[in-house]
Amino acid sequence: MSDAPGGNAPVSGGPVGGGPVRLTWVQPEDLVGHELRQAAEDGRDADRVRALADRWQAAGGSPAPAAAGASPDPRPALRPLAEQILDALALLPAARAADEPTDLAAIVAACPDWPAPRPRTPGGPALLDRLHAGWLGRAAGCLLGKPVEKLPLPAIRALARATGNWPLADWFTARGVPPGLLAAHPWNRRSASTSLAENIDGMPEDDDLNFPLLGLLLLRRHGRGFTTADVARLWLDELPAGRTFTAERIAYRNLLDGVEPPLTAARRNPFREWIGAQIRADAHGWTHPGDPDGAARQAHRDAVLSHTGNGVYGALFVAAALAEAASGTADVHRALAAGLAVVPPRSRLAEAVRLGIATARAQPDFDRVADLLHAELGGYHWVHAVPNAALLAAALTHADGDFTRSIGAAVSGGWDTDSNGATAGSLAGLLAGHPDRLPEAWTSPLKNRLATSVPSFDGVGFDTLAALTHTEAVRP
Repeated sequence: MSDAPGGNAPVSGGPVGGGPVRLTWVQPEDLVGHELRQAAEDGRDADRVRALADRWQAAGGSPAPAAAGASPDPRPALRPLAEQILDALALLPAARAADEPTDLAAIVAACPDWPAPRPRTPGGPALLDRLHAGWLGRAAGCLLGKPVEKLPLPAIRALARATGNWPLADWFTARGVPPGLLAAHPWNRRSASTSLAENIDGMPEDDDLNFPLLGLLLLRRHGRGFTTADVARLWLDELPAGRTFTAERIAYRNLLDGVEPPLTAARRNPFREWIGAQIRADAHGWTHPGDPDGAARQAHRDAVLSHTGNGVYGALFVAAALAEAASGTADVHRALAAGLAVVPPRSRLAEAVRLGIATARAQPDFDRVADLLHAELGGYHWVHAVPNAALLAAALTHADGDFTRSIGAAVSGGWDTDSNGATAGSLAGLLAGHPDRLPEAWTSPLKNRLATSVPSFDGVGFDTLAALTHTEAVRP
């Protein structure tokens, strides 16, 4: 997930200053369709959900926008009804609530293999090198996925194959792609100018890097004892509202409305099980090398500001897997097992991760793996945590620790391409153990420079970020 799904989009239609303002991802009339789908996924009362859907449709309400954050036409007159329906849906109990708790104590109780607390891996040059490789890997994987975010799987394959880049093992490029193919499947409009091979000049801004920076800043300010309220205050102090998306933007809006965490995650937030908390988990895993328990607990306090259920589990899964990988003694399969151990086993996300791993083990052709996952999980939104966790686990399993194959598979499988590439690159970078063990073709274009709107970090080098992360990893 990046800035591509939508931003602040004013719509013309009246005198200057007199038209409606489209603030994507938060306007109630654009949220109803997403919440209706979320209610169906939760197993809420089908008859009641259908009645509310019929009421919405009869009033002229539109279904959920397929990809972006706003429906094509503004409908502010529908806002009062939209708010009523959102609140009515929130009152319906979820059939899977017992299997998908959000409270940490209930999550731990549901996980028979939850890891015991372990001493963190000692710091030093080896850990510093692993963290440096993790930062570089996250950036490279994210950048690889940026130009094809939101494109369907056949389009990603066609664009890469047109330049002989399949299986995906190099940056996307427009050079040599037939004009008709580019017209049919245009690159992500916000990313092509900075993420195609011919345009890369350092790492451009992306929320998949902004949030690890905020996680690092959170730890520097508050240490390991931070609270969810500390995360909220940090966002309000340092994160521009326009650089938030989906669940994070809803939570931000709720904070400005005076809503306290953790209600910020649930109030009129149909994106609460999407991937946003997962892309915030790296700092928690990186700073708990060898201690998946500590990483998952820390990630939970961050995640519940904006997410519930499976959205929280995505963060716990990634944090624990990265913590295991950061130990310097694990392979990718052990890291994934550590991540799965902190996810309630009867949850949809755990089922999806197990499916991804099993499919990758059974199929030698990763295209076939992706096809099977899309057939099984394609009913979810492309930013939902469940299908993306399955694809991430499958890509990492299939690549068996190889860096290029890890990020290539994660991006080539579609859905949230930059987020999956980023997390795959982070874990594969940790496993590589040293920046010099990552192919130079992936790291050289980054130019040791990260663009960001997070204050004091714009233009920072990945070596500097590794040193700052190492400081937090060894802090008592």
